[in-house]
Amino acid sequence: MNPIPNVAHTDPGLLTKKDFASGLQVRWCPGCADFSILNQVQKTLPALGIPKENVVFISGIGCSSRFPYYMETYGIHGIHGRAPAIATGLKVARPELSVWVVTGDGDALAIGGNHFVHALRRNVGLKVLMFNNRIYGLTKGQYSPTSEFGKKTKSSPLGTVDFPLEPVSVALGVDATFVARAIATDGAMLGDVLTRAAKHNGTAFVEIYQSCVIFNDGAFDDLTEGEGKFNNRVALKHGEKLLYAKGTKGIGLDAHGHPITIDVTKDGDSKVLTYDETSETMPLVLSRLGAGLPRAFGVFRAIEKPAYENLVAEQVAGAQAKRGAGAQSMLEAGETWTVE
Repeated sequence: MNPIPNVAHTDPGLLTKKDFASGLQVRWCPGCADFSILNQVQKTLPALGIPKENVVFISGIGCSSRFPYYMETYGIHGIHGRAPAIATGLKVARPELSVWVVTGDGDALAIGGNHFVHALRRNVGLKVLMFNNRIYGLTKGQYSPTSEFGKKTKSSPLGTVDFPLEPVSVALGVDATFVARAIATDGAMLGDVLTRAAKHNGTAFVEIYQSCVIFNDGAFDDLTEGEGKFNNRVALKHGEKLLYAKGTKGIGLDAHGHPITIDVTKDGDSKVLTYDETSETMPLVLSRLGAGLPRAFGVFRAIEKPAYENLVAEQVAGAQAKRGAGAQSMLEAGETWTVE
């Protein structure tokens, strides 16, 4: 059995990272974390054993959407917000392809919000990578759907009065079957998440934090710098305790079911939650941890459900078996008459 359902495979040892690099000059700003994501994707794909001619990257509009140019695979640079719709059509028509969507927080959640949520709820076999820098970078620094409340930008000089969307919560809310969050500059975490996403049967959504060095530099410093990477982050590992701060703290629940911090050094870990990525409720709770609690990273949910393209194929095959294949059988279906 192929390790990735529906997708054609080859020997993983035949491919290297260089095989997936297009050789084109990468045109992102120096210091942009998009370089880290590109590097990790190019490192991850060879190990999957998918021939590069069976891989497709589809993007919308934005800095992230230049991604297809830098991959030595097939690619489509689509229009603003419509990458999931294009990718859905391709995956249904060619289910043997590994189809990836690369998008940004503005591209996916603003103009593309409708396409985004419906691709996830349908469980199309796409791998959706959303680069989240909490700003519109390509159009020069306007606030995005994920910008913090009160964020001062060129389009909100007095501070935005919009409450931000939480992408992971949105994905869980529309019952996506694979939902994860990673940080661009944490290669080990990102690589693990990308590998699991690629092997998932259905839609795999990965939110990737990355700062815009020009218009929102340091957006995630509290998670990546100094002790913040230990004290402000909790790793989600199925079947393991939700520990952080080098194991000295954990996540538990109070009497009302609200998440709280437990001091493991004083109270032990008996009340620390054990993570379950198949749970209906735990992933959503961990996606919305409030002030004073760490940010969760890793795989929030991973469950099995029939992939959309498989259901479509079964439906088409059933109709063909009943009525016959081809245009003539379609024309002769139902009520017909002959003109003399």
